[in-house]
Amino acid sequence: MPRVIQARQILKRSLSNGGSTPASMDIPKGYFAIYVGEQEKKRFVVPVSILSEPRFQQLLHQSEQEFGYNHPMRGIMIPCCEDVFIDLASRFGAF
Repeated sequence: MPRVIQARQILKRSLSNGGSTPASMDIPKGYFAIYVGEQEKKRFVVPVSILSEPRFQQLLHQSEQEFGYNHPMRGIMIPCCEDVFIDLASRFGAF
């Protein structure tokens, strides 16, 4: 359970740096936006329930180490191949 709390704190810190932008206004309640990719980042809107998944928490930790919380995309960036993320997220029922 502590990992879920840590993942929520990472999400909260990232969102608090972003403010309210037009892109963030189209996110339904219970979801959040992330940017995925190694070179070019693609935006995904995923359910907050994904935060309880240990593999996703590992990606969040990796993101924190690589990007920190203050970056130009103003959102959570996941440093992995888009195909890998889609496969992982679909296993969690995110899509």
